[in-house]
Amino acid sequence: MSETTTTTTTSGQQSHGQRILLENVTKKYSGQSGAAVDDVTLEIPAGEIVMLVGPSGCGKTTTMKMINRLIEPTSGRIYIGDEDVTDQDADDLRRRIGYVIQGAGLFPHYTVAENIAIVPRLLGWKKDRVAARVDELLDLVNLDPEQYRDRYPRELSGGQQQRVGVARALAADPPVLLMDEPFGAVDPITRQRLQDELLRLQEELRKTIVFVTHDFDEAVKLGDRIAILDVGSRIVQYDTPEAILTSPANEFVEGFVGHGAALKQLTLTRVRDVELHEAAVAHVGGDAAAAAQDARAKGRDWVIVLDAQERPQRWVSVRELERGGALDRVSRDLELETVSSASTLNDALDEMLTSSHGVVVVTGRRNVYQGVIRVETIMQAMQQLSSSAADVDPVQP
Repeated sequence: MSETTTTTTTSGQQSHGQRILLENVTKKYSGQSGAAVDDVTLEIPAGEIVMLVGPSGCGKTTTMKMINRLIEPTSGRIYIGDEDVTDQDADDLRRRIGYVIQGAGLFPHYTVAENIAIVPRLLGWKKDRVAARVDELLDLVNLDPEQYRDRYPRELSGGQQQRVGVARALAADPPVLLMDEPFGAVDPITRQRLQDELLRLQEELRKTIVFVTHDFDEAVKLGDRIAILDVGSRIVQYDTPEAILTSPANEFVEGFVGHGAALKQLTLTRVRDVELHEAAVAHVGGDAAAAAQDARAKGRDWVIVLDAQERPQRWVSVRELERGGALDRVSRDLELETVSSASTLNDALDEMLTSSHGVVVVTGRRNVYQGVIRVETIMQAMQQLSSSAADVDPVQP
């Protein structure tokens, strides 16, 4: 397999992924009359997230697993970059493709650091390079290395295990990442946060990601493109989420879109696409009295506290600041309502419904504070989307 290349995606961003091409790929199992995957041709652009969606048993997971040859194709060719991988050593191929499954699949007797280090060690990396990479990746997926590197999977929540699973898949900096319903086994709130985390990571890493899901809403939220598959992995429609929502190819696709297609448009609008507002901010270890005075001058009763890396930690009231000492030792509030700039307005609205501050904190790369989003901003966007939908599809008398 060729080395990772840097290309430019259709959105103009730099990609560190590689194109994937499935060319007339078929998989037939002995004893079965039909093919599990029947003559599929599919091109996945470098640096994009492509979602494979379809009913149970349609072959979407089989299609994905043939890319890293966990399942060997019966016929056809598979290219990563410009190189045909169907004749390569399968073990070497898998070490250069990230793979994330439902439930993370961590080795229970390995620590977090040992789990992440598996592929780099197989590739012969030196110990100090492996250790540095483990800490870098834990920081990337928002797990403090000092706190988590020596823990075992049983000591982590489901969401934390899944983050470690993503870190492990990224350990050797592969150009391609395969994800098989990775967030299907966690609760809805954790699932939303893991989706946001993936979008945040993708903004920074620009990998080529093939993601299998049965959840069309997840596909709309995460995918640059969606492939809707029928039995035998027959591609019924392969397009952007916007195009599928507005112009489903047939009744089969309409069934996946379901009711409320106009409301789903809210999932297509990202937080980065709307105006953000500034909150009053302070820093851990800073001057509490000065922070309180600044907040009062701005008409704010609450301040968002940032750490040395400009990452939001918690809300602190101005009254607490005025009593002194409130910024001396500030730990992160795990319940702090945040969304990333890559999150959808729908996610921001969900977080806002549980917020007592009327706003939600927005973060960018490496969780750096960007501003806050207000409920008025979301309501205005919803009104604009409703007006656009009415213009496109007017009600007939």
